Amino acid sequence: MEPRDSTLYLSNDDLFLFARGEWYKSYEKMGAHPAVNEAGEHGYHFAVWAPDVRSVHVIGDFNGWDEAATPLIETETGGIWEGFVAGIEGGCLYKYLIFTNDGDKLYKADPYGFYAEEVPGTASRTFDLEGYEWGDADYLKSRSERNMFKEPLNIFEVHLGSWRRHGDEPQGEPREDGTYPGPGDPFPAQRGTFYSYDDLADELVAYAKDMGYSHVEIMPVNEHPFDGSWGYQPTGYYAATSRYGNPKQFMHFIDACHAAGLGVILDWVPGGFCANSEGLATFNGEMLYEHKIHPNWNTHQFDYSRGEVRSFLVSNALFWAERFHADGIRMDGVSSMLYMNFGIDDPGQKRFNEKGTEEDLDASAFIRQTNAAMGKFHPDVMMIAEESTAWPLVTYPPENGGLGFHFKWDMGWMNDTLHYMQTDFPWRPGNYRMLTFSSMYQFNENFILPLSHDEVVNGKCSLITRMPGDYWRQFAGMRALAFYQMTHPGGKLNFMGNEIAQFIEWRYYEGIQYFLSEQYDTHRHQQRFVRHLNRFYNEHPTLWQRAFESDGFEWIDADNADQSIISFIRRGDDPKEDLVVLINFDVNAREDFRMGVPEWGVYEELFNTDNERFGGSGVLNTGKIKCQDEPWNGREQSIVVRVPPLGGMILKKTGAQRRPAKKTASSGAAKAKKPASKAQGKKAAEKDAKPAAKKAVTKKPAAKKAPAVRDASEKKPVAKKKASAE
Repeated sequence: MEPRDSTLYLSNDDLFLFARGEWYKSYEKMGAHPAVNEAGEHGYHFAVWAPDVRSVHVIGDFNGWDEAATPLIETETGGIWEGFVAGIEGGCLYKYLIFTNDGDKLYKADPYGFYAEEVPGTASRTFDLEGYEWGDADYLKSRSERNMFKEPLNIFEVHLGSWRRHGDEPQGEPREDGTYPGPGDPFPAQRGTFYSYDDLADELVAYAKDMGYSHVEIMPVNEHPFDGSWGYQPTGYYAATSRYGNPKQFMHFIDACHAAGLGVILDWVPGGFCANSEGLATFNGEMLYEHKIHPNWNTHQFDYSRGEVRSFLVSNALFWAERFHADGIRMDGVSSMLYMNFGIDDPGQKRFNEKGTEEDLDASAFIRQTNAAMGKFHPDVMMIAEESTAWPLVTYPPENGGLGFHFKWDMGWMNDTLHYMQTDFPWRPGNYRMLTFSSMYQFNENFILPLSHDEVVNGKCSLITRMPGDYWRQFAGMRALAFYQMTHPGGKLNFMGNEIAQFIEWRYYEGIQYFLSEQYDTHRHQQRFVRHLNRFYNEHPTLWQRAFESDGFEWIDADNADQSIISFIRRGDDPKEDLVVLINFDVNAREDFRMGVPEWGVYEELFNTDNERFGGSGVLNTGKIKCQDEPWNGREQSIVVRVPPLGGMILKKTGAQRRPAKKTASSGAAKAKKPASKAQGKKAAEKDAKPAAKKAVTKKPAAKKAPAVRDASEKKPVAKKKASAE
């Protein structure tokens, strides 16, 4: 492709918008870009922000790293250094040499660099992002026509470096005793070698598609020096890590996902960056991009009050959507950004804003700005908050006082549910409220229910090892947990390895133990169960059409603590497709269990976690289940079913049934042996439980929650293809 020309030099408008924090496509000129000068010479144009320094040079393998050979020129205002260097081709290593006012020399990678030297190298590489031929036009068109709140949202969270690996031999040099550092060491040896982006485009895409996920969420793919940071301490915000290949190979991976109908969500870390000297830290010898260092993580926290920093970050979010066709951005560590004193326990060190509160006003304004910008330029790209506090209105538009995200991780549901699932069976009745409490707030925001990497690492144990009991009960507990997550309102997210019930914690330096599902029936059954559960979810819109609307959920019984059983109704757009869900969190099966149902008729069991093909004991409900004229759970009719041990089932009304003649009022009342669930009053309680600020905000249906998202009536739902049977 022909290089760009000297128009890459920054204009006064560029400098003005950059300083204001509103240059949303700054990556088009900042950094290194192929260019041609007035003499027709091909090379690269460089531009870097480094105010208040003596000089800036470009050094690299193209000039023998000569520190005096290639100076850049400073713009009249704005502190940006730029210049054209003839003869440079793609793939050249380079850095900026910055001479500070104190006489120090700093060797910096390009903040806007698109490609980085493979670690442990720290230089940037020249790279032309143009020229990749995308094949996802139809996918993107379909995405733009859909309503993200009325589509399946079942996310497979993946760390690209450890999903699978080639081999498992330890890498590097052994210790003196011939052994390699392992799980107990601070820096374990890598086991096997990385899959490339091309490998992942073939194998990961095929696996996620077969398992029935709707999206793949990638832990931070931006360049980072230390594998053990998992990408959360970046040095190159615009560079897809070279560990797995070049940027166009990463484009190919996303393209392959889209060809398979999979969305791609990228983890994004605007809260702080790596302290390494080659990165953004003290870029001009002083704090430039940052204003403080995080007291717990030692990461440098961005200075959101600076327009140049906001231009850098907002452009970066848009960059991944524009150039890499990302379907979503998950913003990491939002709580650490919002609160000035996040991680500070000493009262003497706490700071407050001019309002006397702990809100970081610059950070919250930046978050709103980012979400609004994405809503303007890419309204169909979902913005997701990892926010762990009770901050109000996270998924409301900024004009209504919100932060402007589309979705928020429900850390409360995650913590309560895992605490309950870890509780031994005799003590579960006393912890029953932890199962049902989420219904008090579950529609205050657009929640995603996460069982993420954070829950299976750093001594927290894998999910299955948290389950009490013997192997059978542990695997049954895993099925019950997954089933509860899938039938609960909201989106879903699961980390790799959960789907096979891996026993060890996640290890970033080796692949997931997929051999378990090949060698052991228990793990194979778990994988089969998750696959069928995912496909059931995809094939039944009732589970996702109103996943973020209060009329999509109704309790049947939220008070059966003694038996550790919950039951509820999930409703979609078609009342004929309503589903009845019952989950038993006790080890005892129940025969002849009576439960109220919403309508008179014939019911059938559509799904049961205790199916023997999933490793269950086979306590199923076969054939037709007829209603009885027996009021129960506040319903006029009820059915009698078999309840599986440590398992759940989904029922649906599938046929009509003649109803017997009406009983007298007195006899009917006498038959109501079980009073109406206290949960029936929870809908009213929900309103009282919502924050006062919500009263000033329009009620949140599907189109409730996003900046610049079109009204649901404008969307054209796309028919879902049913997954093939296994």
